[in-house]
Amino acid sequence: MDFEQLRTFLEVSRLKSFSRAAEKLGVTQPAISAQIRSLENEAGARLFDRDGGKVTFTAAGRLFEPFAEHCLQVHNHIMVAIGELHRSPRGEISISANEATSLYVLPAVFAQFKKQYTRVNLSIVRADRARSLEAVLNREVDFGIVSQPVKDPRLTVDVIHKDDLVLVVPRNHPLAARDQVKFAEILQYPLLLPKHGRQREQINDIFRANDVQPRVAMEVDSSELLKRLIGAGLGMGFLPRSNVRDDERNGLLKTLRIEGVRLSRELALVYRKDKTLTRAAIAFLEIATGRARPVLLPTNPKSR
Repeated sequence: MDFEQLRTFLEVSRLKSFSRAAEKLGVTQPAISAQIRSLENEAGARLFDRDGGKVTFTAAGRLFEPFAEHCLQVHNHIMVAIGELHRSPRGEISISANEATSLYVLPAVFAQFKKQYTRVNLSIVRADRARSLEAVLNREVDFGIVSQPVKDPRLTVDVIHKDDLVLVVPRNHPLAARDQVKFAEILQYPLLLPKHGRQREQINDIFRANDVQPRVAMEVDSSELLKRLIGAGLGMGFLPRSNVRDDERNGLLKTLRIEGVRLSRELALVYRKDKTLTRAAIAFLEIATGRARPVLLPTNPKSR
């Protein structure tokens, strides 16, 4: 029984599929099947029931899972402890974030981090909020950066960025000469909206609170596309101030305050509470949050 077999077992249990586990691990499906058969021979019991393409735990497999996780976590702790002998952080850190965060928030954090820790590779996985949270929980990435609120008890949540959602209009819009407008005035013009997500929820809330319906011109699933459509004169829309600061400075777009309305947003860096943090990960946390913090290694591995 070796660690590779245990990793294969846990990947099959997570994905409920031999073929998807093979794709995820970059090996053939026969190789996955052979590792599971070898593991079952050593355990002396079947660990999975296979019915066509459906894979489920046997009673023995369900009993085996937390022990497999514990063995891999202990192995990881050993390797981390050995790596800690080197005082300079190294390795790779992966962060999942949406398009706008990747474009307007992370570059400054990454630049500051890379000045200090040149031997650490940083990688961004671009995904929406729900997928970023899923990737963190499934241990596919080290960190996620998502909008608040995050209430999952399995996650540690650190706020790293705050700004406002502002009403954005093209430079030739009838309201562009103003700095502030009344809420009723925006009902006269077509509005571009995100299809889903936390920002859409906030926008829906203000119209619901005023018991009115906006004139929706279009719904889009990209904040960068939304900004470009506003610039092209197809309507107005709400965007984080940090996303449009340069465009407003260059005279391409105009931001407006709405009398009596403020939409704020917070971005949080999230990671699993039971995650073993390397020196590199701790260093990234300190840069991203702007503060040093002691981080303890978990001593009681838990089953998923």
